[in-house]
Amino acid sequence: MGTPTIDGRLNFLRACERLKDVLRSAHTSTGRRESTAEHSWRLGLMAMVFMDRLGDVDPLRVMALCLVHDLGEALHGDVPAPAQRGDVDKDAAERRDLLTICASLDAPLRDQMVALWDEYSQAATPEARAVKALDKLETMLQHTQGDNPPDFDYAFNLEYGRKATDAVPSLRDVRQRIDDATQDRLLRKTS
Repeated sequence: MGTPTIDGRLNFLRACERLKDVLRSAHTSTGRRESTAEHSWRLGLMAMVFMDRLGDVDPLRVMALCLVHDLGEALHGDVPAPAQRGDVDKDAAERRDLLTICASLDAPLRDQMVALWDEYSQAATPEARAVKALDKLETMLQHTQGDNPPDFDYAFNLEYGRKATDAVPSLRDVRQRIDDATQDRLLRKTS
């Protein structure tokens, strides 16, 4: 591997570092807003913890999808689900940003990163469907344990990501436990 390839890969990693500063709408248990990098880390951990529930999937591919699924947020940030508008193609914008972030990579690695992101975005494989479901579940789990603002909409979580989680029936009971925790938070908020 030559110096230009190494430098290109290091520049890619430098660009991805921005995910540490991209804040999401979720809050940690201490009340600090979480970063996209923190979400991606726990998504990977969640995938590892529930890998035995995902059926016949390639574990390495699952982990790779976890790592790349939000890379397109490094330049323009995350748009929380409740704030997404139908007139803006979030996936197209994130894919453009992904291509910018990956521009310094050598062509084979760039193509691999973009192909993984496309696979996730399109939920094109059992691995991608599993990661999409886990992505929603991780977000919901964070909402149940975060020190959220008083106006936080817990009821939104009860339908959030339903299409993605329903696509992986083996995670149904995980979804139910998180929905139960959401109901508990909702009841505490209204009482």
